[in-house]
Amino acid sequence: MKLKAEIIAIGTEILLGDIVNTNASYIARGLALLGIDTFHQQVVGDNPARVKQAFEEAYRHANLIITSGGLGPTEDDLSKEMGAEYFGVPLRMDEIAKNHIAGYMVRRGRAITDNNWKQAMLPEGCIPLYNDNGTAPGFILSKDDKILIMLPGPPSEIVPMFDGQVIPYLRSLSEDIMISRTLHICGMGESAVEDKLHDEMIAMSNPTLAPYAKEGIVDLRITAKAKSEEECREMIRPVEDHIREMFGDLVFGADEETLTDAVLKLLRQMDLTVSAAESTCGGLIADRFVRQSGTSDRFMGSITAYSNRSKVWLLGVKEETLEKHGAVSEETAIEMATGAAEAFQTGAAVAETGIAEKTDSSKPSGMVCVAVKVGDRVESDTYYFSRRRNSNRELAAVYALNFLRRILLQVKDEQSQNS
Repeated sequence: MKLKAEIIAIGTEILLGDIVNTNASYIARGLALLGIDTFHQQVVGDNPARVKQAFEEAYRHANLIITSGGLGPTEDDLSKEMGAEYFGVPLRMDEIAKNHIAGYMVRRGRAITDNNWKQAMLPEGCIPLYNDNGTAPGFILSKDDKILIMLPGPPSEIVPMFDGQVIPYLRSLSEDIMISRTLHICGMGESAVEDKLHDEMIAMSNPTLAPYAKEGIVDLRITAKAKSEEECREMIRPVEDHIREMFGDLVFGADEETLTDAVLKLLRQMDLTVSAAESTCGGLIADRFVRQSGTSDRFMGSITAYSNRSKVWLLGVKEETLEKHGAVSEETAIEMATGAAEAFQTGAAVAETGIAEKTDSSKPSGMVCVAVKVGDRVESDTYYFSRRRNSNRELAAVYALNFLRRILLQVKDEQSQNS
């Protein structure tokens, strides 16, 4: 059976904008990796009649519905009841779910109230999806070539349940499997990447190639479908090799690797420590380093010098440099990087200074100057972004880290050639 999916998010709080619907995007990405098309998404409030109507509308063009939310213990959590009613089956107490709920509440020192047992009532004949991260179980119900998968709402519960139980179930319905490999590119925009790969993407059918844009980064997802994971990997490998050859050092990693991972890997290979000097970013570069565990052996610290005075006092930027070139200049960024390297006694340093949004400056909004110091070598560059204030700040952090990565690569290659 070829599956056609619809995702329904249930919760009045989503309709009111109090909660961002991240569950739908997560489920849709997971379905895409399985080769299951999602043709439509809905958001419906905690209203039994509307939930049932959403099922009826969805099953007109889909045979797989996946819902999130509405499985809690309160009176307005009636999604499960509507699912059972639509399929014409009664709810029964699931003793495993009941025992699980009791254990979960006791372990957290919470009192068990009668409405908690409501969550242990599941449709007769369903496949239970027990919840290791909360109290509400999900379930899978199928009848007459229609499948209903109902999941809890909190992302901390739905993600492990979807990955650990739903994906294996859906995969079992297909003889083929799908494997994806995602390459990360920084330093070229999505439209330029897509234009460069246009002919390849049109010609490809299996594997497929698709770009996805993030803040300052373009992901290229290669997806192959075959009888085994090994076959998929063999199909993906030449496409990945071709992309890496085409884009060179713009490709900084694959799958779960981050830009910070790539920088830290180079620093360890070169036995260097790094520091940062930030103005526009206001600590975002440091944040990207400290998000990674085990970085204290390479990242020594960052100085956020937002004002001109702090640039002079904390980083040793010369007042004449600020007067002649301005705070947002490559000359100032170079002195900031040099000051950071000296302050933290690091072999490498990265600095940025820019204009996050339009002020009375003669320089344009989104202008960011970046400098990198590696040993005695100092390089600088200027970028122009056209987003809102905080997006410009995020892009400045990404491009500063990527500039650091590329200079480290160049120095490493030069050292290899001279050795």
